[in-house]
Amino acid sequence: MTDAPATRSGFVALAGRPNVGKSTLVNAMVGRKVAIVSDKPQTTRRAIRGVATGDGWQLVLVDLPGVQRPRDALTERMQRRVERELEDCDAALMVVNGEEGIGPGDRFIANALRNASVPVVMAVNKVDRLDRPRTVLALQAAADLDVADDIFPVSARTGNGVRPLLEHLVSLLPEGPFFYPPGEGTDQPREVLLAELIREQVLRRTFQEVPHAVEVVIEDLEWPKPDLALVRALIWVEAESQKGIVIGAGGRMIKAIGTAARRELERELGARVHLDLSVRVRRSWRADEGLLDRLGIE
Repeated sequence: MTDAPATRSGFVALAGRPNVGKSTLVNAMVGRKVAIVSDKPQTTRRAIRGVATGDGWQLVLVDLPGVQRPRDALTERMQRRVERELEDCDAALMVVNGEEGIGPGDRFIANALRNASVPVVMAVNKVDRLDRPRTVLALQAAADLDVADDIFPVSARTGNGVRPLLEHLVSLLPEGPFFYPPGEGTDQPREVLLAELIREQVLRRTFQEVPHAVEVVIEDLEWPKPDLALVRALIWVEAESQKGIVIGAGGRMIKAIGTAARRELERELGARVHLDLSVRVRRSWRADEGLLDRLGIE
């Protein structure tokens, strides 16, 4: 009688400056949407775990909040979470934006990772927007950071290059049992994921200071019928002017946000959704330690 083949499992932390495409890359590797995507910096506020499972392996991806110098209580918590997650992972994946090139933020992160006690891999993202000569230059610039032995050109948006990267990360994992059931794509509570899907639609439609000042909380989730969910959500902003922008003239903005968010919620829940959105002002919530605790932003 032969022993069953050993399984590999472990945690990989994704590090990168804001807006390099880490969340899109997590979604591509998991095969479903577990992290919201926006072109606004600081979109990711929580360390989102995406779970990618294959034949004999399970990779738990920790999509860290964008690494940056702390500016307020919110970003201080985000930075502390980055440091804790890196200590507990089996490998680190640094993501850079090949289209924009290497900047001070990338060098800041590379310095933080250079002394990491785990293998560091680098992904040069958004190569679908580059021709071959620019791709070669982007890969050389990434190599010049001198932080990773292995560098992969990828397009998280199209999926090109994602599979070789994933296979390499799996090879770095230790032997061990799965942490999550094979069909599970994330360890986020359902209410948090639904709130994030709503916040994603706010981010897509607002500009200037509004995206950074918005948080969404699910106040109630009920199932009056097996195929119908009632979702009541609260959108926090920091100023009356921001509330006016989110609601829009004649309520048109909040209606557009609600329509788009409802489609995302229905896709996630696999049921019809009745979504009730309201907007409330809470000044300086990003500096409110008690509220940050309740929102689960550690």
